[in-house]
Amino acid sequence: MLTTILAAAPAGENPYGLLEALEQGGAIAWATFIILVGMSIFSFYIMFTKLFEQQKIMNQGKRMRADFWRSNSLREGAAKLEKNSAYRQIVDDGIEAQEQHTKLTDPVEAHDWLHGSLARSEAAINSKLGGGLAFLATVGATAPFIGLFGTVIGIYRALIKIGAAGQASIDAVAGPVGEALIMTALGLAVAVPAVLAYNWLQRRNKAIAEDLSAFSNDVLGYLASNGAVKPSVGSAAAAKPAPKAAATGTPAKPAPTTTAGTAGGAQTRA
Repeated sequence: MLTTILAAAPAGENPYGLLEALEQGGAIAWATFIILVGMSIFSFYIMFTKLFEQQKIMNQGKRMRADFWRSNSLREGAAKLEKNSAYRQIVDDGIEAQEQHTKLTDPVEAHDWLHGSLARSEAAINSKLGGGLAFLATVGATAPFIGLFGTVIGIYRALIKIGAAGQASIDAVAGPVGEALIMTALGLAVAVPAVLAYNWLQRRNKAIAEDLSAFSNDVLGYLASNGAVKPSVGSAAAAKPAPKAAATGTPAKPAPTTTAGTAGGAQTRA
């Protein structure tokens, strides 16, 4: 029977391909297919744009660690950073908060005021980085069920055809069952990359947030100490003096000898 069906189809064409299955499924199959394809396109768009944003901030962090703390002041260090850099935004907000503190009429601790301003700056950057990730999570959670909806419709249509034909022949159920399997596969194909991208981007965002938090804390220490406290740079480690134990270890050995010599001299004189 299968040979007869395939022979009836035009040469070189597959009667059970994707387009044929969608045409047999009608409006519901096409709507499900379009929704899943749209979800997939937007998921990959968000994934690549977020990867670009994250990599940009990571590169800014590398440049900051190389040059920023070698500067004589925060303003001089900020001038070395890119204009729209996330790290420069934190520095500018910290400097602005320090200037605004002197204008407050209510007594507020400078540390609390600066800490709140820097925390708001961090939160704004992290919120921008997290934009779009909720869509990826939604796609990962709902795409399999949308595909399952198409599967249910395909199985239902197969059962209707079986009932109308009075027998479960291959030509009656091949189209609807094929449509059902295609919808299941599409739902999984859309959901799995979205879930993987969401988890990966979240992990990278967490690493960036930790780096920004550490930098913000360093800026806070610098502002609160009027520049007396700042992270050590690579060259500072090489200029450290030798440990005290090594310096005091040398004169510690001759002490017993001197004492012994003195005692010996006393015995000779006696």
